[in-house]
Amino acid sequence: MDAIQKNLLEQVADLHEIPTGAYNIRANGGLAGRNTTANIDIITKEDKPGIDIIIKDGTKKESLHIPVLLTQTGLKESVYNDFIIGEDCDVTIIAGCGIHNGGKEGTEHSGIHSFIVGKNSRVKYVEKHYGSGEGTGERIMNPTTIIELKEGAYLEMDTVQIKGVDSTKRTTKATLGDDSTLVIKEKIMTHGKQTAETDFEVNLDGVNSGANVISRSVAKDDSYQLFLSKINGNNKCNGHTECDAIIMDNACVRAVPEITANHIDASLIHEAAIGKIAGEQLIKLMTLGLTEAEAEAQIVSGFLK
Repeated sequence: MDAIQKNLLEQVADLHEIPTGAYNIRANGGLAGRNTTANIDIITKEDKPGIDIIIKDGTKKESLHIPVLLTQTGLKESVYNDFIIGEDCDVTIIAGCGIHNGGKEGTEHSGIHSFIVGKNSRVKYVEKHYGSGEGTGERIMNPTTIIELKEGAYLEMDTVQIKGVDSTKRTTKATLGDDSTLVIKEKIMTHGKQTAETDFEVNLDGVNSGANVISRSVAKDDSYQLFLSKINGNNKCNGHTECDAIIMDNACVRAVPEITANHIDASLIHEAAIGKIAGEQLIKLMTLGLTEAEAEAQIVSGFLK
């Protein structure tokens, strides 16, 4: 890897070197490195770009890294990754996409990820998006995540996008079985003329299934954000969706939470709040010696933690 690719790898996967355990590193449309373990297999798809990840029953305390790196201007790709996670597992999956665009043409990555999480398994899925480069070409990322949770399964999904992505459309669709739980934590920051659209839809089909969808975002300059969240309570279940946004300068933020109860024992809550940084917060930090810009940066950093 060259220095630019190494920096992208550090930004999206917190890696300073090739990881231990299972990994699949994709760079500029091709395979840059792969390793499997006794419990985690990675198979290249034959019919379209992407991989099948098969995690055996009972796999515990193992991790999988699947970063994507793009440094070629004008490259546009769609990649299909399917995760088949067995029963009684406890694993962490680190994904993410980094684009460095130094040219005039747009560079685009669309990742379509499908998860089937087996009975009583626990998965933590971390996905970071990052853009860099001085070129005028756009850096575009459009992730799609399709989730199916079997009985007693638990999936925690942390997604972060706080720098350098000009346009993104993030789609997540989930179906939950009995006693399963989905937790989604999203953090986004846009600036300039960047746009970010999020579309969540969760179907609580199982008895005692539950979902907690939380989005925190900051919109600066002339950027635009749209947050759509829909939870359908189709059985005895608990669902909560929340969007908190800080708006600055001439930015625009739209939040559209929706909850639908299709069962008498569905308990659903939605919350949305959009506002500017409170003046008293700035004053308090400025009395400690910070400039206004430094105070704003501190508040934004704390909000997105």
